[in-house]
Amino acid sequence: MSNGPKPGTLYLLPAPLHPEADPQSLPVMLAPLALQLTYWVVESERSARRFLRALNPGCPIDTLQFSLLNEHTRPEEVLPMLGPARAGHNIGLMSDAGCPAVADPGAQLVAEAHKHFVPVHPVAGPSSLLLTLMGSGMDGQKFSMHGYLPVDASARTKALKGLEDESRRQGGATQLFIETPYRNRQMMAALEDSLRGSTRLCIGASLGSPQPLLLTRTLSEWKGNWPDLHKIPAVFAVQAK
Repeated sequence: MSNGPKPGTLYLLPAPLHPEADPQSLPVMLAPLALQLTYWVVESERSARRFLRALNPGCPIDTLQFSLLNEHTRPEEVLPMLGPARAGHNIGLMSDAGCPAVADPGAQLVAEAHKHFVPVHPVAGPSSLLLTLMGSGMDGQKFSMHGYLPVDASARTKALKGLEDESRRQGGATQLFIETPYRNRQMMAALEDSLRGSTRLCIGASLGSPQPLLLTRTLSEWKGNWPDLHKIPAVFAVQAK
């Protein structure tokens, strides 16, 4: 371990799942903690500025320093973002929605923090994955998260059948995955074509908004009754027995 200054802490801070989310869905400690931070690693500077300004109108936005960590960030760019913490300053890590590093950018920075002895302090907050799992009525003891499935139609079908088989092999373990919002229609068509009618599917969409959708049905029940989820963030959960 370095003999330099005591490192600062990397705080993992949640953001609302929806622009109209109830502020009470966020932990009460978030605003005072955020106000203490000058250095930020964020998915989008515009979204971060907007949220911090709404969280605390007195936040000195113009004095804050932002680094971007998203799908365009190169691996060699991550460690320098930890520089302020290694010099003794606290840093905030935040994605555009939900909890950073959970189906969102951030894991690389957290890994570097552990490697360089920077304390990591996650703050609990809304997560569309956890909310879907909690509200699905499916197995909350045995579950897996698979991120994004393949875009190619044949590979996607193979992946969906694989999730169904895996759930069945594990006695009904829940299989969670997400999709890019503009491909939700293709995903729902693939679900209908790929899975057995008895398999259960939960869809959690627009969670955290004033009008969320959270429904579990068999594939037979979903057929012909799919919601319009075009460009709406959604989480899918599959359970087969």
